[in-house]
Amino acid sequence: MTHELRSALLPVALERATLGLPVLPLRRGKVPFGNCPSCADNACGGRPNMKVPGPCRCPHPCHGWAAATTDPAVHSSPAWTAAWHRAVAIACHPGGADLTVVDLDDAEAIAWARTTLPATRRVSTTRGEHWIYRGAMASRNAVRPGVDIKSTMAYARWLGPGTGTLTDLPQTVRALALKKPSTARPVPPALAMPARAGSGVCCHRTSTYLERGIAMAEQRITDARSAIHTTVYRTFLAVLSTHGWCGCLTEAHVSRLFTAAQARGESPRHCTEAWVNARKTLGL
Repeated sequence: MTHELRSALLPVALERATLGLPVLPLRRGKVPFGNCPSCADNACGGRPNMKVPGPCRCPHPCHGWAAATTDPAVHSSPAWTAAWHRAVAIACHPGGADLTVVDLDDAEAIAWARTTLPATRRVSTTRGEHWIYRGAMASRNAVRPGVDIKSTMAYARWLGPGTGTLTDLPQTVRALALKKPSTARPVPPALAMPARAGSGVCCHRTSTYLERGIAMAEQRITDARSAIHTTVYRTFLAVLSTHGWCGCLTEAHVSRLFTAAQARGESPRHCTEAWVNARKTLGL
């Protein structure tokens, strides 16, 4: 992409922001810009479970989808202007504008949508179509072959205004996100691991340390845009290396990690294998 085309992205982004659509720049690879050194690994504290953009006061376009904003002053700031000049595309946070994007990746998925979903605004993509509905919901990938749902806590490329009339989000789409990937999600055994002898009372029980660790792990998985398998395994390994020795991890904690991984397209089997392998690596 030429410098001129990259420079042209900012005016378009500002126009979208003026219309109430939170937008952010995408770098090479069409992924969000990485966190700055001050925000790396969520060191700034962020709010991993927030439902609206803006995790901290960082002047850079950090935190993936959460960087999306409608504030023209932010987009025109030096750090953001520099990012826009390096950007290759525009992304939006649909949920921040009370919208949901049904991302159809191929002809088969489009054919399914045309026979199943109510007509709404449609935008052509490089491989398929985006169907945009009025109303927000939880995002989830791979709800069926070739179909992802992008709304809250997710981003989607902005590829133009599209054609057709925007309609309300149907229950059919909401139901897709409620379907389980399988009839029963495997959970690795021995989730509540005993503490080491002589370890005493675990501080995790009386502080927010464990809760923050799980929330940061969920966000790390959610923010992954590539190498999902590796990210999930390394995240499980990090959680177990910090919290796996004291017996504080419960089924609820691990279920949260599995849910985050499955939302990024991991199968229950892959989640279980990653968890078991991480435990073996640490000798748990």
